[in-house]
Amino acid sequence: MSTAAIFGSYVLSRKDGAQDVLRDHWVLIEGKRIAAITRDKPHADQVYDRPGRFVLPGLLNLHNHCFSEAVARSHSEDGNGRKNNQSIVYTVLLPLTKRGAEILSAQERLAVARLGILQLLKGGATTVMEPFRNSIPEMFDAAEEMGIRFYGAPYLFSTSDAKAGSDGVVQYSGDDGAADMATWDALYQRWNNRGDGRISLAMSPHATDTCGPDLLKACATRARELGVPITTHLAQSHAEVETIGKRYGGRTPAEYLDWLGLLAPDLLAAHCVASTDDDLKLMAARGATVLNCPRVFARRGVTAAFSRFAEHGVRTVVGTDGYNMDLLGELNAASIISKTSSQRGDVANSPELIESVTATAAGVIKRPDLGVIVPGATADLTVVDLSHPHLQPHYDPRRVLVALANRANIDQVIVDGRVLVDMGRYARGDEAAITSAGAAAIRKIWELPEAREVLAG
Repeated sequence: MSTAAIFGSYVLSRKDGAQDVLRDHWVLIEGKRIAAITRDKPHADQVYDRPGRFVLPGLLNLHNHCFSEAVARSHSEDGNGRKNNQSIVYTVLLPLTKRGAEILSAQERLAVARLGILQLLKGGATTVMEPFRNSIPEMFDAAEEMGIRFYGAPYLFSTSDAKAGSDGVVQYSGDDGAADMATWDALYQRWNNRGDGRISLAMSPHATDTCGPDLLKACATRARELGVPITTHLAQSHAEVETIGKRYGGRTPAEYLDWLGLLAPDLLAAHCVASTDDDLKLMAARGATVLNCPRVFARRGVTAAFSRFAEHGVRTVVGTDGYNMDLLGELNAASIISKTSSQRGDVANSPELIESVTATAAGVIKRPDLGVIVPGATADLTVVDLSHPHLQPHYDPRRVLVALANRANIDQVIVDGRVLVDMGRYARGDEAAITSAGAAAIRKIWELPEAREVLAG
């Protein structure tokens, strides 16, 4: 059994169920497990003795979109690509990922997937939950190959061809529910528990407005048979709220899911920015989780405040959505946006936000062995270099991590005791080659006539 010893000027451990920051300790890894946290330097096959490091439990990013983020990158900034619609979901993301998956070869799709996994690892994540079109199964291949802990969430749609016209009105067409469930089942049979257990599936009906009652109930039934989490997009725009209200007797999206039995502790609901206070109270009562991704909304002038969800008693974790995949940067945004919107400096504090992507996130997916540094836990670690000038001096490593750090300060990412990122670089492949191949594949999508039209300005 291989062993590794990692020195931390700070180590985020646990004491009496709460965070405990230890000074000048070693974390000893034996195989895939954390064997000890000790002041004394242990004997180990590999020794990483780098002062100034903050050793954290492996960070969990439970809402992310690799493929669609790359398709939209830099095109949808400054309000571009919206065509009078409040969201780029129906103008850019859904139509172009659908066409992109069709025109790219399996090798090109794999290249994009590798590019996305590389970004996630360099952004500090050891565990990710990735919703994506089921026509891009290469996401699983890339995740297994590159070593990340991966909850793949291939989409299910009642209507997979939702598009916004030039007037911004979304037209819904197609009927794919049965086929998508069959595809999900096949992917589950092929991939669940692969990669020495690092590969899992989540049930992912796309959103309330693209999934009808029958499909949503079928998704919940199947997910609960298998014990897998359910994730969906909920109230991510006012247009979605209006659509659901018209279809289902004035119900809000949260009330719609509650009516169908999905609003429960196994539901991970992304965004929820158009939820009412009563919706959030209902979600808290049902034990559902909000996946808060503040930056993707901030770039279009919409506030998605972590503090609003948390203050309503909703379990809230932070994810990156399809935006940059920098989890430390996302924590910083969650802090600042919450403080600005509430006009209070004490909300969304640093320990709370770090907890949201460690122990709280691990609890959401029923993995108490993740998100903590304690003997016996799985050896997933994120190590941040706090020796940079912009992080020195500091009084509290947690505060400087959230307030000032970003992906450039990630030193190591370790999954199952395997070092995947070391000294900020991917340790198991050629970063330049991965980046070049992924970018070339995305540019083929940009050359499509429909892409040129929607991305023109």
